[in-house]
Amino acid sequence: MEPTSYRRVLFLLMASLLLLLLSIRTWIRLPSLGSAKIELDCSEYGSWCTFKNRIQSRSGAFIQRTKPKQQQKADHESEVAKHPLDPLTLREIQRVQSIMQKTSIFNQGKFALHSVVLEEPLKEEVLSWKAGSNLPTRKASVIAWADGHAYKLIVDLVLGQIVENQISHENGYPAMTMEDMTSAVQVPLKSKEFVEIVEKRKVNMSDLACGPISSGWFGAGEEGLRLIKVMCFSSAGTANYFMRPIEGLVVLVDMDAKKVLKIIDDGKDIPLPKAEGTDYRLSAQKYPLIPPLNPISIEQPQGPSFKIDGHQVKWGSWEFHVKPDPRAGMIISVATVKDPETGKMRRVLYKGFTSELFVPYMDTSEGWYFKTYLDAGEYGIGLTAMSLDPLNDCPRNAYYMDGLFATADGTPYVRSNMVCIFERYAGEIAWRHTECPITDMQIREVRPKVTLVVRMAASVGNYDYIVDWEFQTDGLIRAKVGLSGILMIKGTKYENVDQISSTDELHGTLLAENIIGVSHDHYITFYLDMDIDGKDNSFVQVEMAKKTVKNGPTPRKSFWKAEKHIAQTEKDAQIKLSLYQPAEFHVINPSRKTNIGNPVGYKLVPGATAASLLDHDDPPQLRAAFTNNQIWVTPYNRSEEWAGGQYVYQSKGDDTLAVWSDRDRPIENKDIVIWYTLGFHHLPCQEDYPIMPTVSSSFDLKPTNFFDRNPIMRTTPCYEKDLPTCAASS
Repeated sequence: MEPTSYRRVLFLLMASLLLLLLSIRTWIRLPSLGSAKIELDCSEYGSWCTFKNRIQSRSGAFIQRTKPKQQQKADHESEVAKHPLDPLTLREIQRVQSIMQKTSIFNQGKFALHSVVLEEPLKEEVLSWKAGSNLPTRKASVIAWADGHAYKLIVDLVLGQIVENQISHENGYPAMTMEDMTSAVQVPLKSKEFVEIVEKRKVNMSDLACGPISSGWFGAGEEGLRLIKVMCFSSAGTANYFMRPIEGLVVLVDMDAKKVLKIIDDGKDIPLPKAEGTDYRLSAQKYPLIPPLNPISIEQPQGPSFKIDGHQVKWGSWEFHVKPDPRAGMIISVATVKDPETGKMRRVLYKGFTSELFVPYMDTSEGWYFKTYLDAGEYGIGLTAMSLDPLNDCPRNAYYMDGLFATADGTPYVRSNMVCIFERYAGEIAWRHTECPITDMQIREVRPKVTLVVRMAASVGNYDYIVDWEFQTDGLIRAKVGLSGILMIKGTKYENVDQISSTDELHGTLLAENIIGVSHDHYITFYLDMDIDGKDNSFVQVEMAKKTVKNGPTPRKSFWKAEKHIAQTEKDAQIKLSLYQPAEFHVINPSRKTNIGNPVGYKLVPGATAASLLDHDDPPQLRAAFTNNQIWVTPYNRSEEWAGGQYVYQSKGDDTLAVWSDRDRPIENKDIVIWYTLGFHHLPCQEDYPIMPTVSSSFDLKPTNFFDRNPIMRTTPCYEKDLPTCAASS
C-alpha cells in the first residue's frame, strides 16, 4: 500500500473513532463543579445542549459555566436621580431630615415624620422632559405629626427650605409609623391589670405576642386622640401565634401619651387553642412530606430581554417607570408602547397604583367590630412590604429593586429586594391558527406568549398581598392581586360543629378545635390615570343591549347590539357591575382616529370581583365609600390620589373618592382618572388553616382600536435550534 493511501486510511479510522466517542459522550456521567454528579441525555437535541455547569456552543466548543451572573447591588450612598419621577435618594432623604430638624415647628418638641416621598413635578414637566436634560427641581413631600397636629410640607431640596406648610384641618390622622406600632404593643406590658389577666389565662409573659389593630372610627367618643387597640396571642409551641389568640382581651391605647385607656376582657371562658399542627415552617412539618415536583426553571442563556436604567424599564414594545412607595407599595408611571406600523412610542398610562385596601370583618362583637382595616392609609402597603425570596417569590433571572424610605425621625433605610421584575413564560399562546384538513392547506401558525411582570408582596400583619403589574406584547396591561398568609381567627369554646346550636352567631367557620375563621372581605381600589395618545380622553360605556325581532325575515327572535354612551359628568360614570347588564368600559381619545376612523382607545376589562354588602351609613362603609361602586371616573386632580382620603386613620369618610365624585364635575374630553375595585368575599374553609393557599383576581387594560391591526402578527415563532435544552436521563 502506498504511504499516501496508508495515511488516508489511518486518518479515516481515527476520524471514525473520534466520531464514535463523540456520539456516546452524551451518556457519560459528567462531574459538576461541586462533588455532586449529574447524568445528561442530550442526544435528541444534537450539539446545542446546556447542563448545570457548562454550555456546549453551536461551534461544539465547551464553555465553562459558573453560577448565573449576580445582579450588582445598588450603591445607595452615591445614587442620584435620573428621571423626574425617581424616588428620593438616600442623600435627599438625609437632606430632608436635616432641614426638618432645623425647623422651628419641630425643633422644640417631639415630632414624627409619617411620610417622606418625592413631590412629583407637574405632569406637563414630566412629559416634556427628555433623557439627558436637567431634571425639574427636586422636592420632597412630607407628612409630619407634631404637637397634636398633622402637617403637609413641601421641601425644596435645591433651596434647602420648606416652601409650603399646611396644617391639616381634616378629620383623620396620618398613617401609623413603624415606631407607632412597635411602641403601642409595649404599652400594655406596663399595666398591672393586663399582666394579671394574661397570667390568669395561663399564658407566660415570655410567650406573649401582641399586634397593633387600627381602631377605625365609630363616633364622637373616639375623637381627639390617636387611638389603637392591642390584641395578644401566645407563641408557645408555634411560630404561628395568630392561631393562639387570647380571645376577648382588647387593650385601648393612646398612641401619643403611650398609656392604657381601657382593658376589655370578655373571653374568660374561651380556652387557648392548641399549638399542635399550626406551625407552617418546613422545619416543623412531620414526615413524610408531600412528594416534591421536579424543579422547573426558565433558562435565559442570553440573559433577559428587558433593560433597566435606574427605575426606567424597557422591554419589547414597552417603556415605563417603576417607583417603590411607602403607601401604595409601588407606582407604575409613563407607560408607553411602540406602534408596530409607525415605530412611534404612544402614551397609555400616566400613573397606576394601589390606592386603598378595605378589609372589614363580619363579627360585630365587642372584641371584633372595629376590625375594618384601610391597609394602605393606616399601615402602608410599602412600609409593610418585605424583601422578596429569590426562586420562590420570583424566578431565576429576576431583577430586584430596593425601596428607600424614612423612619419617624427622618433617617433613611433600605427595604432590599422589595420589587422584582422578570419575564414569564408558562406555555401560554399569544395567538394561533391551524387550517382544517378539508381545506388541504397545510397551515399551522402559533406564537408563544411571553410577558413581563413587576411584583411586590406586603405582609400587613397576618395577611400577605402579592401585587403584579404584567405587560404583554400585544399592548395589554394586567393588574393582579394575590391573597395569602394567615387568617385572623377567633378563639371559641367549640371543638366540633355538632356542638354549635342553630341560634349561635358564629360569624365564620369552625376550622379546628377552638378556632373560628371569621368571615371578611377584601377590596383593592386602583388609581389609573389613563392618557390614551394624550391627556384629553373620554369614558364610554358600551352596553350590550338586548333587542327583540318582530316580524323579521328569519326565525330569530332576539339579539344584542352595542350601544355607546359617552359619560358627560362623574355621576354618569359611577358603575356597579352586573352580570345581566353586560357592558364594556372604554377610555378613548376622540381627537385621534385609526386609519379607518375609529377613535383610539383602551378598555377596562373587569375580573372576578365582589361588591360590599354593608349599609352605606355603617361607619366602616362611610370611610370606605369608594367601594360603593366598582368603577368611578374623575377629572385629574393632583390632590385626589388616595381613595380613602389623605388622612385615613380614624377618618370619618368626609374626604373620599365618593365625596369628590359627588361634585359631578365634567369628564368628557378631559384629563381623566379611572378607579377600579377588585373584590373578594372570604368565607374561610378548613383548607385555609393554618396558612392559606394563594387566591387571586385581576383586571386588564386592553387596547381597543388603539392599533390598526394585530400588533404582534409579525412576531416570530420559537425553533428548537434556538433553545438550549437538556433532558436528564433516568
